[in-house]
Amino acid sequence: MSEIEKGGISVQTEHIFPIIKKWLYSEKEIFIREIVSNSVDAITKLRRLSSIGEADFASENYRVDVTVDKDAKTLTVSDNGIGMTEDELKKYLCNIALSGAMDFISKYEGSEESGTGIIGHFGLGFYSAFMAADRVEVITKSFSDAPSVRWTCDESGEYEITEGERETHGTDVIMHINADSEEYLDYHRVLAVLQKYCSFMTEDIYLHGEDEHECECGHDHGEDEECECKHEEKPINDKAPLWQKSPSECTEEEYKEFYRKVFPGRRDPLFHIHINADYPLNFKGILYFPRIDSEFESLEGEVKLYYNSVFVADNIKEVIPEYMLMLCGVLDCPDLPLNVSRSYLQNSAYVSKISAHIAKKVADKLTSMANTEREAYEKIWGDIRTFIEYGCLKDRKFNEKVKDAVLFRDTDDKCVTLSEYLEEAKDTHEKTVYYTTDKTAQAQYISMFRAKGFRVCVLDTVIDSQYITMLERENDGLKFLRVDSDISGALSDKEAETADSEAVKAAFVKASGDETLEVRFAKLDDENVPAMLGTSEENRRFEDMMRIYGVSKGDIPPKAALTVNTSSPLIKSLEEKLSSGDEKADILAKSIYRLATLSFRRLSGDEMKDFLSESYEILKMI
Repeated sequence: MSEIEKGGISVQTEHIFPIIKKWLYSEKEIFIREIVSNSVDAITKLRRLSSIGEADFASENYRVDVTVDKDAKTLTVSDNGIGMTEDELKKYLCNIALSGAMDFISKYEGSEESGTGIIGHFGLGFYSAFMAADRVEVITKSFSDAPSVRWTCDESGEYEITEGERETHGTDVIMHINADSEEYLDYHRVLAVLQKYCSFMTEDIYLHGEDEHECECGHDHGEDEECECKHEEKPINDKAPLWQKSPSECTEEEYKEFYRKVFPGRRDPLFHIHINADYPLNFKGILYFPRIDSEFESLEGEVKLYYNSVFVADNIKEVIPEYMLMLCGVLDCPDLPLNVSRSYLQNSAYVSKISAHIAKKVADKLTSMANTEREAYEKIWGDIRTFIEYGCLKDRKFNEKVKDAVLFRDTDDKCVTLSEYLEEAKDTHEKTVYYTTDKTAQAQYISMFRAKGFRVCVLDTVIDSQYITMLERENDGLKFLRVDSDISGALSDKEAETADSEAVKAAFVKASGDETLEVRFAKLDDENVPAMLGTSEENRRFEDMMRIYGVSKGDIPPKAALTVNTSSPLIKSLEEKLSSGDEKADILAKSIYRLATLSFRRLSGDEMKDFLSESYEILKMI
């Protein structure tokens, strides 16, 4: 074939309408959002024309009315917006995917779409009505005073245009609901859909139907029946959602009320972040840090995505940093397509920038609270600590911004930053942070450190170990030591041995049943403690890591060294008994060793049995 033939793809309505009916949107209920959005757009266009002198309707009482008529089996959406002439109706309704919104933007808004407030761009939204209706009527009258016109179309795509009977400008879309969609003839079902998708649209939306006369007294009154508690007609939406306002215009109570409205049933949040990003991102929103009641509660938050105040989807994880998925809130992103898909979100550079901006705003908020609201910040630290540490591990930029706002809670339940701790410790244990993972099990060690005036931090979560390892890696010379890992170094004035150290060492090796037991001697400040077990920080962290990754089940205790306190009267008594060959020396050594083990870790069943037997023997000697 030598010639090149060109042409356009032709689609027949009898083929495209079944596809629209079944596949246009994943959720059938979205057709209500689309039709109401069109009505809001019609009003927005007329407002715009009035503002530039192309029309004179600036003082109009604009509104959208949704009417459920169960008897007639119709759902009607009416507006008093710009309306259409017969030519415009033919142009926009008789041509699938020809958007009147795009024509209007190009004519009156120039090349910039940002800030128009017009929702629809693609021209398919109107045809979503056929997902629930087998026939759709449109009665419209243009603001230009052209005659009213009626357009009727059935699900086959066949339409007819006749003279309309509307007297004022605007449009009525009358959907004759099919048998498979009669749920949309239920007042409360339609109300739920409107509240889900249209709660924050920019024009007043009113719902009418058989249940609209329900009032506070609990009775259902007819249209003409009076009631003392009858209240005036109210729109179902809030035209000025909180996120569209400047943060300086919002009060703390308004933020809480908005949270309760959007996320009913949840406890008040810990704090909020109001985002008002301008060029080049252009998105707004309010994010809340929820209060987690217990470790068993779901940590998954919920972020609702809006497009020019129109609800698009909820639980959108892609626009939130991975380590902040517990956040709840709303984001309004007019630069995202209204029919946004998961694959789009996952691969969009714009979405990645939004995520990075959110991380920055959270870091700024935390830093600000730590610097200016320290007391309040300390109260919520326990609720947010794990998430912040995880964020620092996952995101280097986030860590850099928030590192000075990370707190450590000590055994006295007081909070301190890392720099504050190191400044306090520079004369006694420079660049060393002492901590505990279990205040109860390590109580003996903690009391000895506290007696020397050392602050002991509580790091008792799995992520703490990884977080402090990162801090050590990024801060030259910094070392975190658990209280049972540096006994002779931190708790003694000097190392010392007994007169017969080898005999004492042999007694404890025998008592432990471990020929490889390492025995050290030190003069501890606390004379009441005869001996203590401890393991190196490196060995303990290695054991913890093995346990986390399932290599070790934790049934084999970590290798520990015994520090013998030469200033203890019990050790001096043991030495004397060993020198004199007293048979009680073995019982005393075993008892001291068992007590040291009990302070260091949980005893096994056999160890507990032996310990009790030894204790009974000692009681018999008294």
